[in-house]
Amino acid sequence: MRKQRAFTLVELLVVIAIIALLMAILLPTLSKVRRQVKAVVCQSNLKQWGSIFLMYADDNNGYMVTSSIEWQDALRQYYAETNDLLYCPMATKLITEGGRHPFAAFDTAAFSFEPGGYCGSYGINSWVCNPPPEEKINPYGLPTSNNWRTVNPRGASYVPLLLDSMWIDAYPDNTNEPPPFDGDHGGSISWGSKQIGMFCINRHDDNINGIFLDFSARKIGLKELWKLKWHRRSDINAPTPVWPDWMKKFKDY
Repeated sequence: MRKQRAFTLVELLVVIAIIALLMAILLPTLSKVRRQVKAVVCQSNLKQWGSIFLMYADDNNGYMVTSSIEWQDALRQYYAETNDLLYCPMATKLITEGGRHPFAAFDTAAFSFEPGGYCGSYGINSWVCNPPPEEKINPYGLPTSNNWRTVNPRGASYVPLLLDSMWIDAYPDNTNEPPPFDGDHGGSISWGSKQIGMFCINRHDDNINGIFLDFSARKIGLKELWKLKWHRRSDINAPTPVWPDWMKKFKDY
């Protein structure tokens, strides 16, 4: 009877080394694939939000929601408590439960000055809203005459509506400074003057996802945020800001 030959210690170590090498090669690829799948799901969520906003506008003579902080309430009858739509798959853990920016969902109940208890990881561009006629100045002292108010204005494909965000709403401007580091939230960012930072988060490999006032959905480069038409008087040719180190490698627009 032929005697079976066992692995030697050297051969066993070689096999282990090969497996470890393959794992080191494959894991980053698998991680990238998972991120790409989540980015696709995120865009799918936002496309559904586009349909929801359109239904709301159709029922309200083409006008958008009146309050940016309460947009979830205004649309609730249209998404029928499908709360999964409120979250980007890359940011499902609430910051109050240990989530960390830029991959954290907000929870407005943690802030006593905000109404309700809204959670999610998508934020609205507050300039698209339709506040009451008597409201001439927004909470940050800016004129509401800058608001878009209705759907499908001229150049709607460059007017952001709903985007990956660290907060439920924001009033960005093309002159805002970029955040000094990825995920800077409320510390060195002044909510009044640098609100573009709420959307300037590296959530999808140098991009975020968003929908526009023509209800199209696409990825948005982080530096591209400064070239979008946030409000009626946005200056898309404003001087390019000084990019912080973490943004210098990103694509220019």
